[in-house]
Amino acid sequence: MFLKSRQIPIAFALISILFYISFAYDLLRTDYIKLISLYAALFFLFYKLIQSNTPDLKFLTGIAILFRLVFFIATPNLSQDFYRFIWDGRMILEGFNPYLHTPDSFISSGQFPIAQAQELYEGMGSLSAGHFTNYPPIKQFIFMIAAVFSGKNILGSVIVFRTFIIAADIGTLYIGTKLLERLKMPLHHIFWYILNPFIIIELTGNLHFEGIMIFLLLLSLYLLHLDYWKTAAIAFALSVSVKLIPLLFLPLLFQYFKKNKNELPSEEKSENLNLSTLNLKKLIGFYAIIGWTTLLLFMPFYSSEFINNYSKTVGLWFSTFEFNASLYYIARQIGYVLTSYNQIGLIGKFIPILTILIVISLTFFRKNTTTIQLITNMLLAITLYYFISTTVHPWYLATLLILSVFTKYKFPLVWSFVIILSYLAYSTTQNIENFWVIGLEYLIVYSVFIWEVAIKKDHQKAVS
Repeated sequence: MFLKSRQIPIAFALISILFYISFAYDLLRTDYIKLISLYAALFFLFYKLIQSNTPDLKFLTGIAILFRLVFFIATPNLSQDFYRFIWDGRMILEGFNPYLHTPDSFISSGQFPIAQAQELYEGMGSLSAGHFTNYPPIKQFIFMIAAVFSGKNILGSVIVFRTFIIAADIGTLYIGTKLLERLKMPLHHIFWYILNPFIIIELTGNLHFEGIMIFLLLLSLYLLHLDYWKTAAIAFALSVSVKLIPLLFLPLLFQYFKKNKNELPSEEKSENLNLSTLNLKKLIGFYAIIGWTTLLLFMPFYSSEFINNYSKTVGLWFSTFEFNASLYYIARQIGYVLTSYNQIGLIGKFIPILTILIVISLTFFRKNTTTIQLITNMLLAITLYYFISTTVHPWYLATLLILSVFTKYKFPLVWSFVIILSYLAYSTTQNIENFWVIGLEYLIVYSVFIWEVAIKKDHQKAVS
């Protein structure tokens, strides 16, 4: 009976597994025709699976885990970052502070401080090898655990990383469902994230740790919704200590802690307290817990040299690195016309300023008092930040996608499909981007974004 009633979904799932196997074990990122064909097919099957199994959450959960297990012993084929992860973890085991040394500084002088140093150095590429690590302490802790359990086995480290990432995705599924239930939203919406081929390939397949950061961020939002703000602050700090991007959201919480009395839990309404003082204390306490927890996690690596190295490395994302950008590429071209030089150094200085102005505007000129409003503004903040960024790697979109699950917006889902076009830059050994392809990607994304955020809203008002 079970098989008979689910023949078509099971067929979709089995075909998806075959495509994922091909993606994981028989694909080179330079083979862009196969890459895009497989991805498009997987995305179509993903859509059909959710469409035909909306109420069957157990079935969708089962195949989501099964799809991830397909990649379990696969070496990432679209990203080299995992080689640096292994390098950092083994450096810690050898007693080195990974924030104080670049791989280049050892290899160029003929030193091999860790097992398979040369192989890892060649695998990570010259860009990573020439810079100090920018990975926060929770990631470094996971790198170290992988080094402990895998010894000199690179695949062993990959398996440890993947275990953490899959576990985080399962946690996101559980907490995400709980939050959707609390917000009285359809529970199956979480599968637009969990079953998305983009998430499965970029996180489980290519070992990007956004999934762990997202689980901790979502846990923080869920705890905040329940008004467990102290525990939520710790979860938020842990999220920051995986990836720094949640720091962008901190100002948005200002209004969230200034709820009116009718929005507070009943037990808090009954207390004879000054409401504004109480909420100000909560806000300051929330920020303080995040700050101190984050500082404590970074403390084992602290030194004056660490601060200098880390700040310089983070600054590279604004002033040196370029990939899959949109508005920045237009500004860069204008700079070329006016000065004949790449003005990334100058343009990059304005990006943090513009980002701050965007977040401040969303903080004080839009409502942020409910959880849905807060998440919506978080989505808009990070979207606009990526629109002006110099570097937008595909896996960055994972945060947009999880936030969109709790909003009315679908443009991150569209972007998670067309982002595969950015990999066409790797179709040649020179890794040259095709600006016509990038233009097509952003034409689609901006069109859907403008329709959903501006035109659709006004159209609905006019009709009503």
